[in-house]
Amino acid sequence: MSFHDVKIDALTGGPADLAQYRGTAVLVVNVASRCGLTPQYATLEKLHERYAPRGFTVLGVPCNQFMGQEPGTAEEIAAFCSTTYGVTFPLTEKIDVNGEGRHPLYAELVATPDAEGHTGDIRWNFEKFLIAPDGTVAARFDPRTEPDAPEVTAAIEAVLPV
Repeated sequence: MSFHDVKIDALTGGPADLAQYRGTAVLVVNVASRCGLTPQYATLEKLHERYAPRGFTVLGVPCNQFMGQEPGTAEEIAAFCSTTYGVTFPLTEKIDVNGEGRHPLYAELVATPDAEGHTGDIRWNFEKFLIAPDGTVAARFDPRTEPDAPEVTAAIEAVLPV
């Protein structure tokens, strides 16, 4: 199944419609509001703003599977992201990224290796997957890799449609 065909709801309700991202590069990130890596939201927003005119978006995917670090309701998550980090990029509903209840979005993503060859389960909050405009997974990045690290921005620039 292509990234663009996955069914997932938006954080605010209703379908997120990933098909709208055909022809766009997307950085999919499982996010959490109470994690030591949560300040990455600010850098993700800067990336989103920097590259959006060239056919790019960040897609935040809240997940509460890592030490309960995303316990809030959809409304609480949206308010936190907006007021604390000025997030304007889209957020999906809260999902599971690992285990039996793994959302179909992550079923395909986890097969992609990162630079160290890691495949399989998501290791922590803020693991990143770069989706090329054709819906294929172009790269995977460790949770501790900053969103503006040279390897991330180089990978984004390599797949930007504009």
